[in-house]
Amino acid sequence: MISPGSPPGSSSQSPRSPSAPLFLSVTVTDPVKLGNGVQAYISYRVITKTNLPEYQGPEKIVIRRYSDFVWLHDRLAEKYKGIFIPPLPEKSAVEKFRFSAEFIEMRRQALDIFINRIASHPQLKQSEDLRTFLQEDEETMERARSQETGIFKKKPTDLMQIFKDVQSMVSDVVLGKEKPVEESNPEYEKLKHYIFELEDHLAEAQKQAYRLVKRHRELGQSLADFGKAIKLLGACEGDSLGKVFSDLGSKSELLSIKLQKEAHNLLMNFEEPLKDYVRAVQSIKATMTDRANAFRQQCELAETTKLKEINLDKLMLMRSEKAVEAEIEYKELKAESEEATRRFETIVKLMSEEMMRFQEQKTADLGLAFHEFARGQAKLANEIADAWRSLVPKLDACSPSMCS
Repeated sequence: MISPGSPPGSSSQSPRSPSAPLFLSVTVTDPVKLGNGVQAYISYRVITKTNLPEYQGPEKIVIRRYSDFVWLHDRLAEKYKGIFIPPLPEKSAVEKFRFSAEFIEMRRQALDIFINRIASHPQLKQSEDLRTFLQEDEETMERARSQETGIFKKKPTDLMQIFKDVQSMVSDVVLGKEKPVEESNPEYEKLKHYIFELEDHLAEAQKQAYRLVKRHRELGQSLADFGKAIKLLGACEGDSLGKVFSDLGSKSELLSIKLQKEAHNLLMNFEEPLKDYVRAVQSIKATMTDRANAFRQQCELAETTKLKEINLDKLMLMRSEKAVEAEIEYKELKAESEEATRRFETIVKLMSEEMMRFQEQKTADLGLAFHEFARGQAKLANEIADAWRSLVPKLDACSPSMCS
């Protein structure tokens, strides 16, 4: 992943200097709420620094909203079959959380990770759509985003094919035909099993991480409430006991702040990375679906081509005048079948490369997340112990024998 910040290389070199190492650095920053009511949304400044020749200059700042990121994700998913497209953070389903400071910061961080994963990917970083996203003005981006997509963008002939495919699938179900052939590859079966298992374990780990965040917040709030109550109690007591109670209340309030701070750190640096990898696994599953579709298409075309070849041989033996037309159809179908095979083989090859990249990145990212988790917990435990320990001599001094 490319980290935002200063580009690599000597400060004496011009960003466009031929000897400077090539770089592409992107930062998502400064979220701002715009609009009101249901029309309200968050905009972000996206800052790009680069010396790549295909970009307009060394630095570009554009304003983007969440739907622009969705546009980029969907364009890449359509064009780069076989590549694990980095996942986007979900939209908040709960209206009251959409514009909370915490949610906005979590989304900003997730969008920054998303765009930098694309910018550091050997294939995706060359995308023309990425350059559009990073450089074009808001008007151009709005036009690109508002273009019709999906089924409504297809030509009438494409729509007819979709309806025929649906009709064929319905007929297969009604007639009880066998399901489409599926890829039989022991290594790939092992991979699929691993991915589904990984998703379950990551989701459970993320769920428990959220419970830890919640526990820290609840304990922090309890300590804050306890601190206020014990300080009020101290105000009713005499000088020595009242002072100890006041100190106890102050320590409780101080620890409450530390717990709330650690809860936020847990959320951003532990629970969020786990949630991000749950989403990443879903991206892998989407690529698996593309692979399954490509395999089925390859098999169906190969079977249809074989039938066309048999039919052509018969027509040629019969010296039928339909043989010429049948030969043309056969050659076209054979070319289409060969192209389908190439598409499938490309997806298989890319998936293999992507899995290696995914495993390396997962090891680094989750290793860092668990390291930060352990370090944060150790620091918090020491601070809590030190705070309570500092009160023991004062409480000893107010034991019955000392305060009588």
